[in-house]
Amino acid sequence: MTFYKERWIKENDLEQKLIVTFSLKYRYYQRQIRNKQLERATKLISTNPKSIGKKRQNDYKRFIASTNVTSDGEVAEETLYHLNSNTVAEESIYDGFYAVCTNLDEDASEIARINHRRWEVEECFRIMKSEFKARPVYLQRDDRIKAHFTTCFLALVLYRYLEKDLDNQFTTNEIVGQLKDMNFYCVPGQGFIPTYTRTDFTDALHDTYGFRTDYQIVSDKEMKNIYKRLKSKKSTQN
Repeated sequence: MTFYKERWIKENDLEQKLIVTFSLKYRYYQRQIRNKQLERATKLISTNPKSIGKKRQNDYKRFIASTNVTSDGEVAEETLYHLNSNTVAEESIYDGFYAVCTNLDEDASEIARINHRRWEVEECFRIMKSEFKARPVYLQRDDRIKAHFTTCFLALVLYRYLEKDLDNQFTTNEIVGQLKDMNFYCVPGQGFIPTYTRTDFTDALHDTYGFRTDYQIVSDKEMKNIYKRLKSKKSTQN
């Protein structure tokens, strides 16, 4: 169960709604993550303390504190490391809480629902970078850079439509990877011979869009008819 609390705040002449949620499930998740990080920190202290360097905000090393003096107040010959119980206690106070600032007028539950889908935006960036090779960009002219990112964006849009049409049955790797493998051998004057292996994905693709290309040969006429039917179907949906 999730609990909501909201109030309007004003900062730098900008009025926003602050929504704070609390979830027992989220608290349990945060504690699981922290316990694993504490295990890593404890292991690092006992096995390789010399590798303890700079600590990032969410790095498990943030739980490690160092002491350079003895209990008598004298300077120690070696740096001693230990788990910082104060840091653990300070973080645990906020377990289960999540805060969002927004200018939307919807109620807290609706805004929380929208925010829960933020992972889809983050996933889009990941797909653009990994599957569609949006970066790095080895281009210098502005028009070519724009063309590159436009192509990547259009590919992402088409992928999202396909993912939705297939009822989210397949992962990104399955969809992109198997589409790349759906190759054909072109026989001039006769048609196209499929060279790919039939899978659950190709079956779902054919069933969803009402065509088949896994026969022994697909004639030129039939391939053109497939293009026409798909184009007509998308126009009807839009």
